[in-house]
Amino acid sequence: MATVFFSYSHRDQILRDEMEIHLAMLKRQGFIETWHDRRITAGEEFDKAISKNLEEADIILLLVSSDFLASNYCYDIEMQRAMEKHEKGESYIIPVILRPCDWPSAPFGKLLVMPTDGKPITKFPDKDDAFLEVVNAVKQTITRLQLRQNSTPPSKSYGSAVKPQILDIPRSSNLHIRKTFSDRDREQFVEESFEYISNFFENSLAELSNRNPEVDTHFKRIDANHFSAIVYIRGKKATECRIWIGEIGGISRFFRSDIAYSSNASGSDNSINESMPIVDDGYALFLQPLGMAFFASQQNVKKLLSQQGAAEYFWDILLRPLQQGST
Repeated sequence: MATVFFSYSHRDQILRDEMEIHLAMLKRQGFIETWHDRRITAGEEFDKAISKNLEEADIILLLVSSDFLASNYCYDIEMQRAMEKHEKGESYIIPVILRPCDWPSAPFGKLLVMPTDGKPITKFPDKDDAFLEVVNAVKQTITRLQLRQNSTPPSKSYGSAVKPQILDIPRSSNLHIRKTFSDRDREQFVEESFEYISNFFENSLAELSNRNPEVDTHFKRIDANHFSAIVYIRGKKATECRIWIGEIGGISRFFRSDIAYSSNASGSDNSINESMPIVDDGYALFLQPLGMAFFASQQNVKKLLSQQGAAEYFWDILLRPLQQGST
């Protein structure tokens, strides 16, 4: 399995999240795992964690924008080390142009950039087309890694799930088989889902405030497993929530693998307005609303939600008082 490292400016986090979503099939098929600094857990040293994962990366995605070029950390530390590893043949770099900027003047300007001809992703009528180009570039790079591994003494294992020549070979697309998910699979999925929802809320709150002059927002990461969100209108609290991972020792064992929602930002783990257990369909893991929210329809309750779908579901609960005009 190849490791993909995201080097990016936090101002581009929304685009980074979209890029990671588009790589989901490669992750599900066991070809790649991804890492970025939002994976750093409480107690880890920031610089050491980034350095360690950058050194171990097989593919480095430079998510390039004016903010990336202006960032001393991105440009002087991550990018410079990535170029050194690329030139030594230790890693592959794929520069991805997110927004218009003077990227040809950078050291990676001599490399083949994505999307084609360096057209910024934000300039595409449909960004999905641009992200798909990047996914295809990652696939080609994985093939190069596999060919290099097959032609040299093995120094690193990419896992039995990865087979050489994944591109340009005739094969069926019907490759799904049923599997049993372990407790560790579920724990990892709930942790990744919580991180996605946390980032989704932080970015969405910032954009909500940017687009509405009368709105102010507050996002607070309480700890590794909890965050809160508050929306103010003209200085008055209009809606709020608290979202967390249910744990053993909570209100019951049933909630230990849930992501829970409370409409009280300062409440306790015993106060829940909605919860999403981790479920599976025999092939993949999902989140499924219990339907505790007062407006939840039976159709929503029956849905198996992706991480993005779960984040949107919780976001809808938060915004509903504003959109109904109850404030």
